[in-house]
Amino acid sequence: MTAFPVAPEDIATGFIGACEAELQAPKPGNVHVFAEGHGMTAADFLVSAEAAAPFIAAPHSSVGARIEGAVEATRARVGQNTNLGIILLCAPLAQAAATAQSADLRRETGRVLQALDMNDAAAAFRAIAQARPAGLGAAPEHDVHAPAETTLIEAMRAAAGHDRIAWQYANGFADIFDVGLETLADARRGGADAPLATLSVYAALLAAFPDSHIARKHGLAAAEAVRGEAASFETNLKSARGRDTAFELALEFDRALKRRGLNPGTSADLTVAVLFADYLAAILARPRKNG
Repeated sequence: MTAFPVAPEDIATGFIGACEAELQAPKPGNVHVFAEGHGMTAADFLVSAEAAAPFIAAPHSSVGARIEGAVEATRARVGQNTNLGIILLCAPLAQAAATAQSADLRRETGRVLQALDMNDAAAAFRAIAQARPAGLGAAPEHDVHAPAETTLIEAMRAAAGHDRIAWQYANGFADIFDVGLETLADARRGGADAPLATLSVYAALLAAFPDSHIARKHGLAAAEAVRGEAASFETNLKSARGRDTAFELALEFDRALKRRGLNPGTSADLTVAVLFADYLAAILARPRKNG
């Protein structure tokens, strides 16, 4: 009995569902159904998810092709970069599920990352240049506006020191599997519903390391300051009595970050990836009769 690989329609459903679920939590500083921010609304992200999903889930595709197709489709629909980080994180997870040889999503993701080649890099570079002209972090040896001269995994390793999404590629998506999925499981065991569990994941990620989106726009000191604030917020969140109290705390922190123009976008992207990975892992673990 086996349940792998995962069908394209299930991958698409899981991707859209993860994007939708992430918006249901009042993630401080980011966009959600309770408050817009940074010139974007929750509706922008929902449309982006629907546009990107067919490419994230495309059958017989590659990581690079999934990234490039999803970015192009998103820009055609919403005219701005709403989900580059989400796409960069979810494409390898989708590839792992679509080509799975075992029920272990972490192992399959590692296999996919090690197989990334120059074609993946070329497609991803084109997508990154289109979505964010500043390029892949600040690694000058891998200019996304020039032809790829290395594999995608090597380019990500070069950027890993200052870009947490690139760090995932270089470290087997460790934040997803170690911090994110473990926090999600703990929150569920504690009785949290889906939005509160999602908020717990976001808080854990934001408290674990300086958000690289904030660091790029406002400097590492600002990102480290937010990380410290997030650590206090996470502590208060764990002791909050009931979802209403937890959400009040989150929305207060949300307003404070937005007043300062701070958007922990990387932590939000990672949260989507955690929810997507959780969905895919559950399908891979589900027994199914052959034939």
